[in-house]
Amino acid sequence: MSDEQEVTPELLLQAYTIGIFPMGDEGSNDAVYWVDPHTRGIIPLDGLHVSRSLRKTIRKAGFEVRVDYDFRGTMMDCATRDETWINDTILDLYGVLHARGFAHSVEVWRGNIRVGGLYGVSIGAGFFGESMFSTERDASKIALVYLVARLRAGGYRLLDTQFTTPHLLSLGAEEITRKIYQARLGEAISQPANFAALDAKTDADTVLRLAVGE
Repeated sequence: MSDEQEVTPELLLQAYTIGIFPMGDEGSNDAVYWVDPHTRGIIPLDGLHVSRSLRKTIRKAGFEVRVDYDFRGTMMDCATRDETWINDTILDLYGVLHARGFAHSVEVWRGNIRVGGLYGVSIGAGFFGESMFSTERDASKIALVYLVARLRAGGYRLLDTQFTTPHLLSLGAEEITRKIYQARLGEAISQPANFAALDAKTDADTVLRLAVGE
């Protein structure tokens, strides 16, 4: 796939189905390049690690989790850091995917302030996590727990994190080879799934039970 080819929403979806994803050159530059890593990060949907302290925080509540409430705002929050690959081109492309039902956000709100969240792309039974952010301790982890619960409820088979980081590894992420990833990708995108299967008002205990099998 050529870097010089115009990136359209249709091309973007096609890229995900063959294991390739885009990144912006930098926040102030509209250029986009394609990434096809030799190893891939995933979180097994039956292997999420949730610490006791995080479970306590989730049960204690004090926050509200919203889905697709402000997708572009969540992307912009994810881009608010010293270095970011989320440029205007990426914002616009994923905004179109969201409008077409292929991209979603999970957002953690405390009152009228969004304190954490994530977004990604959904194709078949595969969810491709793009970025997450947190301005309050554990807020991005809370978003991930709610995402995994939603994916499990909806019959998803793959949660792709693209890369692994110490943060993601602590939550159960694994690194697999491109060959293994391609096989799992093919199985996932050929199956149906429903991102809206979990009611937005599902209580914390049910979310935890779905996410980690409590």
